[in-house]
Amino acid sequence: MNRAHALAFLNGRMLAEYSRRTVDALRAALPLRPVLPHLAPVPALNVEKEVRKDALVIGCAGEALAAGAPPGPETVRRLLEETKAIDRDFLARVGAFPVGIVIRYEEVGPVRLQRIECLLQAAHRILAAWRAGVGLRAALRAAYPQPELERLLREVLHLYAVETRALSRSVRLPVMLAPLRELAAAHLFHIMEALALSLAAELARAACDPARLARRGERSGARP
Repeated sequence: MNRAHALAFLNGRMLAEYSRRTVDALRAALPLRPVLPHLAPVPALNVEKEVRKDALVIGCAGEALAAGAPPGPETVRRLLEETKAIDRDFLARVGAFPVGIVIRYEEVGPVRLQRIECLLQAAHRILAAWRAGVGLRAALRAAYPQPELERLLREVLHLYAVETRALSRSVRLPVMLAPLRELAAAHLFHIMEALALSLAAELARAACDPARLARRGERSGARP
């Protein structure tokens, strides 16, 4: 089993669930109904490219661990450049959808650097804590106490939300709806921040709650 791939898969499931909840909340936002057809595709389209980027970062953490050299600032800068190739592929595919996006790296770049660094260090720490004969949940518990894991997940999702807000500000809208762009971007960010708090808490409990893990083990007869 490739542990970096397993961690990247779990991260992808988290981002997909975050995106799904965001889209559901947007559909319930009555004030945004005029711009919803233009705004709602952003989280759904964005999640696939972000999963690919995060997998790249997590894979790099695994390579650094295998080499015995913790990743440094030069690795973060290199990964930032490599993510731009994924952006280009994303923008090429977005052309087939009724939404136009321009990625403004002067706004996105600093946030993405923070997110890459955060995820890179966290993945390195989790993979380093992953011992033979145990699963990913055990590695998460070994690397982070529940409160610290919740803070980490909240930070990862917060940075994801900040970057998504920047993308939503770049969505091309019809002239009549253009004045609503900033309001829509702010509302999207508010929704994502609220969901980040609840999802981070939920996932940290699922990974670290001893009572839940004991109940699961009793039902399945499997080791947590």
